[in-house]
Formats: sequence, structure tokens, C-alpha cells
Amino acid sequence: MLKSAAAIPIRWRIFSFLFGFGFLAYVQQKTITVAADRMMPELGITQFQIGVIETAFIAGYAIFQLPGGVIGQHLGARRTFVVIGLLAFAATLATPLIPYLLPSAALFVALLTAQALLGVAQGPIFPVCAGVFEAWFPPKRWTLVQGLQTMGLGLGAALTPPLIETLTLRMGWQRALIWASLPALVLIAWWAWYGRNTPREHPAVSPRELEQIGSQPAPPHSTISLRQLLDVVCDRDVLLLFISYMSMNYTFYLISNWVFLYLIQERHFSALQSGYLAIAPPLGAAFGAGIGGVLTSAFTQRLGSLWGFRVVPLAALFSSALLLLAAVNASNPYFALAALTLCFGAVELTEGAYWGAGMTVGRGDTMAVCGFMNTGGNLGGIIASLTIGYLSEHHDWRAAFLIGVGFVIVSALCWLAIRVIQGGQAAGELAPAAPREAGAEA
Repeated sequence: MLKSAAAIPIRWRIFSFLFGFGFLAYVQQKTITVAADRMMPELGITQFQIGVIETAFIAGYAIFQLPGGVIGQHLGARRTFVVIGLLAFAATLATPLIPYLLPSAALFVALLTAQALLGVAQGPIFPVCAGVFEAWFPPKRWTLVQGLQTMGLGLGAALTPPLIETLTLRMGWQRALIWASLPALVLIAWWAWYGRNTPREHPAVSPRELEQIGSQPAPPHSTISLRQLLDVVCDRDVLLLFISYMSMNYTFYLISNWVFLYLIQERHFSALQSGYLAIAPPLGAAFGAGIGGVLTSAFTQRLGSLWGFRVVPLAALFSSALLLLAAVNASNPYFALAALTLCFGAVELTEGAYWGAGMTVGRGDTMAVCGFMNTGGNLGGIIASLTIGYLSEHHDWRAAFLIGVGFVIVSALCWLAIRVIQGGQAAGELAPAAPREAGAEA
């Protein structure tokens, strides 16, 4: 066992921490969605208010993507994950404790504030992860590790409904949320002891592993001028990634955040049935993300970066539109669930391509570029939460799904214009791009 553990490269151990942060982030995010069915009658909150509370999380999450990436570049990943991890833990714990501490008149505002703080705390996670992947893995592995990490998000989302529902039946929703929040403290403490920003900082990294990782990218810009930040966000391909990721994420949030209530309200499953059936779409997403990372990695090496990054998103997003139509028109509820599972898997096939493309065009400013792209993704989530919260309260789930069809088509069309090209690259070669100078074009 010891020999087997010692054989695991340090870069993959670092990856396991980032996988864990992503996994727990999605457990933290989804608990209130699953608990909502019991929170609403017990606390006197409407379904639209639940949508507004979720929007507060997404707003904080979206607003802090780009600043979080900049802060991550300044502080380094090791310190950043400790700070934001502790903030996220405090915000997660506040949600079940607030009803014990405050009168009902102040509950809604307090829950709104707690979810906004959770969003702010989690905002830097994935931009900073992208910077760690850039430092610890060679470029040909970027889409692979991004896809595999996204599997962690899907697994976290899949585990949360049955976990919270089972704990709720035993001890009530508040205690269930408290116990579900505690594992984050173990991960934060472990990372603070073991994690490092780059391979050369880690005492256990061997010369052989440094050679396997390859030439290190230019260190992240620890300070970014306003001019440099404008160059990042105004770059043509970064803007297209922003728009495409925003459009795709309407459907991501539709299935990720609302499928539990959809199964209860529209497909008439019980809460316990929905808790277990709601595992299926995020499991489909988890496997889709992993497969998408592997496929995009293979295509970029075989076809070059231009079409290598495009193939999977184009196929997956157009397929998602067809599967959403199949789900909303299905007369059999289990067929609808199967279509939603396949749709979520198809949507998540694209994650490796999006984040790998953001890393490729953002060399030196990867955290900032990926933070800006994910701002777009969460703007799509804000649109989804408000739209779906309103339409579902008026029993118009069909319209919510058809809007999703339009968004994924727009997302796919953007990929026809996105150009992830590296200078002097031959087809089938994923060569490292030159680091960008301050103020140069992203």
C-alpha cells in the first residue's frame, strides 16, 4: 500500500485536492435546492423567493469570478483556497443556523445574505484551479484534468439529493445541512499543509516529474493593470467564450438546480423518490465531463487546437437541444428523466473544451481569463434562476425548457467563430503558447 501511494505522482495528488474542492463546492451549493421543499412551508418562503435566494448565490459567484482570479494570481493558490474555503464553510453553516437565531421577519434577507457570501467565497475556485493546472500539468493534459475535475462537480451534485434527503428524514433539514458542511474543514486543513502553488515549490517533486511536467509557464502576473485587464476581457475569442459559456449554462442550471422540484411538481414523484432519481442527471454529467476531457485532449493532439477544441462542443450542444425537446415532450416520466440525464451528460462533455480553451488563450493570465469566462457562465445561471423560478411558480415548465433549447443552439454557433490557435502549430501538435506581456492582446 505504501509503495503504491508513493508511486502516485505529486501532480495527481495536487489534482485530488482540487477534485475535492470542486466536489464539496457542489455539495455546498446544492443543499439548499434539495432542502427547499421542506424549507418553504416551514419558514414561509415561496418558490419564487427560493429562486431569488439561489440567484443571490449565483450573483455573488458571478461577480467574484474575475476579481477572484486576480486575487488568486496575487495570493497564490495555496493561501487562496484556505481563505475562500473557510468563508464558504461559514456561509454554508449559516444557512441552517439562521432560523434558530433570527425572527421570521428577517429570515429571507439573512438567507439571501448567506447565499451571496457563499457565492463570493466560491467564485475564485475554478479560475484558481485553472492556474494550478497550468502550472502542474503539460498543455496536452489541460482538457483532460479539467474534464476529470468537472466529474467531481457532477458527483457532488449527484450525492447531495439522496444524502440530504436521507439525513433530513432522520434529523430534520437544518441538522442535515450542518453535518453535510463539516467535511470541508478536513480538506482545507490538509491542503494548507500539503498544497503548493507550483511543482518547484513542493519538496516531494522529483527531477523526473519536473521533466514529465515540462517547461513551466511564465509565472502568473501577481499584479494586473487596468489596461491589461481590459485587454483580457476585450479579446475577441475570450468574449466569444464568455457568450457561449453563458448560453450553455442556462441549460446547466436548469437541470442542475431545478430537476429535483421538476420531478416532484411536473412528473409527480414523491420527495424521497425525487431525491434518489435526481442522482441520475448529475451522474450523467459527471461521466460526460470525464469523457469530454479525454475526447477533447485526443482531438486537440490529432487535429490541432482550432478544430480539436471545436468538435466536442459542436456535437454535444446540438445534441443537447434535441434531448431537451425530447424531455419536455415525453409522456413517460422515466423517459423524460432519461432524456434529461443524457442532456446533462452532453452539456458537460463541453467543460474540458471551454476551460482548456480559456487556459490556452490566457497564458500568464489564466486565472483572470477563466474567471471572466465563468462570469459569463454564472450570468447564464442568474438568467436561468430568475426565469425558471418565475415560470415554474406559474406551472410553465415547458417554456423554461424551450428557452434552454434556444440558448444551447446559440452556444454551439459561437464555437464556429472561436479560434483557439497557437502560433506556429502544426495539426496534431499542442505546442505551448508564448506568455503574454503586460498590456498585450489576450
